[in-house]
Amino acid sequence: ALLFLVPAGVPARSGESYLKDNITVRQGDSAVLKCNVDNKVSRVAWLNRTTILFTGNEKWSLDPRVVLLNTAVTEYSIKIINVNLYDEGPYVCSILTNKKPESTKVHLIVQVPARIVNISTDVSVNEGSNVSLMCLAIGRPEPSIFWKFRSSKGNRIITEGEYVEMTGITKDMSGSYDCITSNDISPPDVRTVQVTVNYPPVISRARSTGTAVGQKGVLWCEASAIPLADFQWYKGERRLFNGLNRVKIENKGKQSMLTFFNVSEEDYGNYTCVAMNTLGITNASIILYGPGAIHDVNNAALLPTSSFLLLTLVLTLSVLCKF
Repeated sequence: ALLFLVPAGVPARSGESYLKDNITVRQGDSAVLKCNVDNKVSRVAWLNRTTILFTGNEKWSLDPRVVLLNTAVTEYSIKIINVNLYDEGPYVCSILTNKKPESTKVHLIVQVPARIVNISTDVSVNEGSNVSLMCLAIGRPEPSIFWKFRSSKGNRIITEGEYVEMTGITKDMSGSYDCITSNDISPPDVRTVQVTVNYPPVISRARSTGTAVGQKGVLWCEASAIPLADFQWYKGERRLFNGLNRVKIENKGKQSMLTFFNVSEEDYGNYTCVAMNTLGITNASIILYGPGAIHDVNNAALLPTSSFLLLTLVLTLSVLCKF
C-alpha cells in the first residue's frame, strides 16, 4: 500500500511510516491535509494527537471547521477552515491494508501576523524631562519592532526594540513616534504615540519698523512656545491695551501685532513685546521710528533696561501666582 500526507499541490512520496515536512499556514487561512491511498486499503482514519477526527466517512470531531474532502477514490483528505493556534500540532493519517497498519505524520505550523497589543499613551512633558515609550507586539514568527520619529523637519528611524528612552528631552524631539512591527506574514502593524514637549517662550521675530507721520505702522512680535504664549505690549513701563491710544493689538497663534492707524510724532520710540506662558517669560525691544532716524534694524531684540527688568520680575511673579 502507498500512503501519503501532503499539502495540496505537493507531489506524493512512497514509503511506510515517516515524518513529512511541516505544513505552514497563516492564521485565518485554510489547511488541506492530503492522504493518498490505493484500493487495497480496508480502513482509514485521521487523528490529531490522540483525538480521532474521521474514520472512513464517519466524522468523530465536533469541530465544524474540520471537513472531509470528496476529491477522488484514491484520496482521503481533510480540510481545516479558519485555522487558529489551537490547530497547531501533529496530524496522522492511519490506514489498515492486508491487516498491516501504516501511518504518515505531518506537523501543522500556524503563523500569526504581527500585531501591537500594548503601547504608551500620548505624552505631554516639560522640556528637560525623561521620557520612556513602550510598544509590545505578538506574532509568529516573533515580530521585529522599530520606531520612526516624524516631525516638521522630516522622518527618521530612531531605534529598534520595544522601548524608546529619551533623557533630557528638548522641544526638537516633540512630534509623532510610530511603532512599526512586522514578521513578513502580513503588512506591518503601525501605532503612533504623540509626544508634546512644553517649553517657555522664545521670541523668534521682532524687527524695528520705520513709518512716516500720518501713515499706518505695524510692529510684529513672534514667539514659539508650548503652551502658546500670551502677549503684552509696553511703551517704556506703560502697558498698551487694544483700542486705547489709537492702537490695535491682535494676537494670532504665536504672533502678536501692534498696529498704529495714524502714526504721530508721539508714537515714535521704543516698544517692548512680552511673551509668557506657565513655564517662563521673555521680552524683546522693538523701535518705531520715522524717516531719517538712526536705528538698528538688525538687532531688534535689544537688552531690556533696568526698569523693565523690574517689570519682568513682577510679571513673572504674577504668572506663577496665576497658575
